[in-house]
Amino acid sequence: MPMEDSKNFPTMIIPHGTEVSVNEQGQLSIKTPGNLVIQNSGVYSVIESGSGSVRIDPNVQVEAISVEAADSCFVAGELTAWRVHADKIILEKGAQANIMLQESETLELDRNARLVGNFASEKELYLMLGRFSRQLRDLPDGLFAGQPRSAFQTPDPALTDATPSSGPEARKETGEQQREEMLALVRVIVERELAGTVGENGQRALEELLGLLRSGNTEALSGSYAGLIASVSKPSNDLQKAQAMLDRFFKSA
Repeated sequence: MPMEDSKNFPTMIIPHGTEVSVNEQGQLSIKTPGNLVIQNSGVYSVIESGSGSVRIDPNVQVEAISVEAADSCFVAGELTAWRVHADKIILEKGAQANIMLQESETLELDRNARLVGNFASEKELYLMLGRFSRQLRDLPDGLFAGQPRSAFQTPDPALTDATPSSGPEARKETGEQQREEMLALVRVIVERELAGTVGENGQRALEELLGLLRSGNTEALSGSYAGLIASVSKPSNDLQKAQAMLDRFFKSA
């Protein structure tokens, strides 16, 4: 088609240095050296502006694992992200954002914008999920209608009784709570690891490990976790920390 005949069609320009790829889960990854404007709703792996800003236009719904911007991340539509790293995060009028980990120097919200999440670090998030593991397990089934429940299963009725204030029973309850919090934290790490690229063998191993963690069968877990984690060819730092926590737990048990 001659260029003059296509002048009424939108033009897409991919700047020099831009990387566009798709991961194993079919999520699009866009990394560009300059400013990046998202005008199309979708599920993304990584959205990154190396030296500029990222903008999500009005009426656009974006889900991403990571959003990176050297300058600012402007949200005028809807954004759901595990992590947003930018010098400034700006939510414009009517914008909605669900950000688990917010890493920025400045956060600006229009009074009609809405922000959910906003943890300052992964450690803070993990510790919070671990601390409230019992409450998460007790969420009503209706919240998860049509989808599997989270890693947090129905609690043991014995653990929902009133906590003794002192004495051996209180120490036992405290130890049990710490155990539950540690296992909940490890579950969160394993679930997040499964969302990444771990290879076929690693995927199977982590799924088996997650099943053991969910079952609460610590005897089976103690004899299997090290070998299962070893099946992941390139474990992340978080997964290595999870193994260290399990090592300490079973060593002291």
